[in-house]
Amino acid sequence: MELRALRYFVEVVRQQSFTVAAEQMFVTQPTISKMVKSLEDEIGSPLLLRDGRQMMLTDAGRIVFQRGQEVLAAHAQLQAELDDLDKLGRGQLTIGIPPMGGSLFTPTIAAFRQRYPKVELKLFEQGARGIEAALIAGELELGGVLQPVDPQALDVLPMTRQLLWLVARRGSRWDGTQQVPLGDLATEPFVFYGESLALNDVVLNACRTAGFAPIIVGRSGHWDFMAALVQAGVGIALLPAPYCRRLDPVQFTCLPVVEPEIPWEMAIGWRRNGYLSHAARAWLDVARETLPSQAGDEFMHTPV
Repeated sequence: MELRALRYFVEVVRQQSFTVAAEQMFVTQPTISKMVKSLEDEIGSPLLLRDGRQMMLTDAGRIVFQRGQEVLAAHAQLQAELDDLDKLGRGQLTIGIPPMGGSLFTPTIAAFRQRYPKVELKLFEQGARGIEAALIAGELELGGVLQPVDPQALDVLPMTRQLLWLVARRGSRWDGTQQVPLGDLATEPFVFYGESLALNDVVLNACRTAGFAPIIVGRSGHWDFMAALVQAGVGIALLPAPYCRRLDPVQFTCLPVVEPEIPWEMAIGWRRNGYLSHAARAWLDVARETLPSQAGDEFMHTPV
């Protein structure tokens, strides 16, 4: 049984989509479909059934999915332990980097690369939800997660805590105001987060708390593209305060959202009681040195 086919199948099940799985694995959809079909042919039984837009596991599919995660986790741990033989003289470390918050990792990545130039850093770019699942499954040692997480499953090193702010075009009805209750946005079109991103659920739950379901007119996992859509008049967006500070105040109005406030709490996560390679432990040490001391509070209170 080929590991690559198993990895693709597990990702399809997690994402509930061949298309999204292909995007996450940086391959084409036909490649994913072909590898899953080859896995089914090898096993001699279908693994997935489709009912409209729903994807269901067969009995064989449930077994392959469960055991497949265990196999992939064991393979990842085997590779990490073998790399540890040289005590950072060589090897590789894969880190999960979410699209919203990737810049928080840049100083640590640069410092680690300078200190341990022979360790290859591989970046697993996916939403925080996918990274959390990969950490729990043992496929990743370290990755960016959105808090809160299950403390029985993961340990975390906090990176930053920010609030989400409203981003609107300059000239909107919020010019000159200091903050906006979330409920006041009930009739506005939203440029929203991708459904695979943890922030999607965070904002949806906050909107429900405020008594409405958001009108979603577009989705993205990239803050700069979301801001561009706002500037183009597509709708409004909610972005972490540090990203709002990067926007041109001549073109944008950005201000805190309240009632309720919506926190964005990024952390580095790893599996509780799981194996951490020398490279992973060294990366955490570098992160503790390079991370600002819970920096960013200055972003949380001053409208831009």
